[in-house]
Amino acid sequence: MIILGVDPGIAITGFGVVRVEHNRHIALGYGAIRTPAKETTARRLEAIYRELTQLITEFRPDCFAIEELFFNKNSATALIVGQARGVAILAGSHAGLPVFEYTPLQVKTAVTGYGRAGKQQVAYMVRMLLGLESTPEPDDVTDALAVCICHGFNANNWGRRGE
Repeated sequence: MIILGVDPGIAITGFGVVRVEHNRHIALGYGAIRTPAKETTARRLEAIYRELTQLITEFRPDCFAIEELFFNKNSATALIVGQARGVAILAGSHAGLPVFEYTPLQVKTAVTGYGRAGKQQVAYMVRMLLGLESTPEPDDVTDALAVCICHGFNANNWGRRGE
């Protein structure tokens, strides 16, 4: 199974592509989609959609996994991240991929065994589980890979399909 995992954001959308074979996770690719702040929101969202569509064409994943939005005190930030998340889900769904959503708590629990793990703990475990020489940067990329790992471990347990 090949999983495209996404950590959505308007400035940086992290992505990871992981193959799961016999409960072993293998990173096929990862990186960040960056959009310039000077661009309009519409253009930034279009860029995220376009680049995710290209990744789907390149890697031909079997499914799409994304982190659910964690609401914080800044509602304006939550709204724009929600828009980026919606565009990402649309890219996966439009390509015919089943879309799975995970809470940050589920991702951290799957990757570290502890739902309140810090960023450094998650990054360390992502690096170890994927056998990477260094921790991917920025954090959004590590988080996207963690979403892949979460789905790989829990495809039959926690995943919720977005229809």
